[in-house]
Amino acid sequence: MDDPGRISVIIPTYNRGEVLERAIKSVLAQTYKNYELIVVDDGSTDNTHSILRKYKDKIRFYSKLHGGVSSSRNFGLEKAEGTWVAFLDSDDYWLPEKLERQMEFLQKNPDILVVQTDEKWIRNGVPVNPMKKHRKYSGWIFEQCLPLCIVSPSAVMIHQLVFNDVGVFDEDLPVCEDYDLWLRISLKYQIALLPEKLIVKTGGHSDQLSRQYWGMDRYRVVSMEKILKKGLTSQQQEMVLKEIVHKLTVLETGRRKRRGLPNIFTGKLMEYRSRLEQLQKTASSEH
Repeated sequence: MDDPGRISVIIPTYNRGEVLERAIKSVLAQTYKNYELIVVDDGSTDNTHSILRKYKDKIRFYSKLHGGVSSSRNFGLEKAEGTWVAFLDSDDYWLPEKLERQMEFLQKNPDILVVQTDEKWIRNGVPVNPMKKHRKYSGWIFEQCLPLCIVSPSAVMIHQLVFNDVGVFDEDLPVCEDYDLWLRISLKYQIALLPEKLIVKTGGHSDQLSRQYWGMDRYRVVSMEKILKKGLTSQQQEMVLKEIVHKLTVLETGRRKRRGLPNIFTGKLMEYRSRLEQLQKTASSEH
């Protein structure tokens, strides 16, 4: 990692042979050439391996036992030799100037260690506009990261020092693993935004993790419970507790509408409401 401009591009993939080549080609077409491309095949059973062999002279690729997207990204991080890391999900792709524009920004802003770009969305082959809640922010965005994931793995570039500080993806989380990492990062680092749409995010396909789990907020609550142990300010604690209470309220409402789900939210909801009230009383008495 001696070259400050070297980027390690990591593509995790699992049974996405029909779109993987598009992602690879979008990296190879980058105008910025000081990068290495690492593809981690997470135990695919389709034609992924034959596709990777076609590019063996231009990429580094590894095959591993199926362990999930966090396991694959972390595996890629272990192999990465660049100073900077850029992830690309195998169903997304980049516009040619993505890496160049990010590196230009980082050279002009040496205090920034994390930067993402804006993005185009395509769902089932049709361009769509993100909803207002998906708006991206720039700077100290910990508060904005609490409701949902507003940093895209395919859009972000991160200095290796950040992973050394906050850790990598939590492999115990089946989903929301990116949300979990952005919380840890945004607590300690600014996340800058390039307002240019330099990546294309595709969605609507049946193998998306977000389609396979009911109540995604369950895992966001777990992430916020972890972040509460990080020595937050009183103001940050209040932000987190309010969001936990909100999500648990929504989850409990949803649970009541679905038959056969265990009552796992009521007790937690009472606990966090009590913690929030106590924190607010303490803060009020100090003023």
